[in-house]
Amino acid sequence: MKTTLNPDALKSCLASGLLSFPLTDFDAAGEFDATSFANRIEWLGGYGAQALFAAGGAGEFFSLTAPEYCAVVAQAVASSRNAVPIIAATGYGTKMAIALASEAQLLGADGLLLLPPYLTESSQQGLKDHITAVCRSTRLGVVVYNRANMRIKAETLQQIADDCPNLIGFKDGVGDIEEILKIKALLGDRLAYINGMPTAEIFAGAYLGMGISVYSSAIFNFIPRSAMAFNRAILADDHAAVQQFTRDFLVPYGLLRSRQPGYAVSMIKAGADIVGRSAGRVRPPLSDVTPFEYAELATLIERLGPQV
Repeated sequence: MKTTLNPDALKSCLASGLLSFPLTDFDAAGEFDATSFANRIEWLGGYGAQALFAAGGAGEFFSLTAPEYCAVVAQAVASSRNAVPIIAATGYGTKMAIALASEAQLLGADGLLLLPPYLTESSQQGLKDHITAVCRSTRLGVVVYNRANMRIKAETLQQIADDCPNLIGFKDGVGDIEEILKIKALLGDRLAYINGMPTAEIFAGAYLGMGISVYSSAIFNFIPRSAMAFNRAILADDHAAVQQFTRDFLVPYGLLRSRQPGYAVSMIKAGADIVGRSAGRVRPPLSDVTPFEYAELATLIERLGPQV
């Protein structure tokens, strides 16, 4: 039977280790492929990730219907078999975020990752009201994703944390070092802190310097062995190993990923296909990588050795 973590237990879980966000599998017709996704969760779960974010940004949350979202979360929970915590994404407007959070809770997710609201810009008061409403709607621990149009100031975050005991994590995808230091100074160990930058490994050293060792890895989706090896190297302060992986893979991969908007997801799906763990094509408005880019990525992966 699935045992859901309480917020304090989830916070403790997120205080160390490597996190990742599985791709969502689509079949040739573009429909959710539950069997392939189940195999993906079981495969990734064997490599030692501390938690997995289901239906997140890399999982194409923005393209899922409500029934598909429920199917993805349910399958992730079932396939994890209590071996790894499942944190379900939620987002869009406040009412929809609450509705999805309720579904995730019923389906047995261990926590929630609150993604930025859809499209609209917001004041700090508006963000506070939004995040507070979602937190109060659920008993699950909530990690807020500081990114895009949900850039939360330190004072705002402190107010939310004071009002919502189940706000347990702050995932940063902005990289504003001054604001992060303010947040850490104000909130201390009240929250678990996560480096959520695109290709977070590139920024791992800088975040570690601020006392944030945990990050969510995109490349774990297709090179889990190498991703875990890099994580061990960065934590062990193994400069030679870190610099070699950065030079040989992270920098050229980052250049590939930056060629088109949306490639942060498309490149991950291409990588999964290259290593024999295809999740199908991305859904519009994302676009797949070109055959030439696919070949370039395959060369980078081949140099790293077997991953499966």
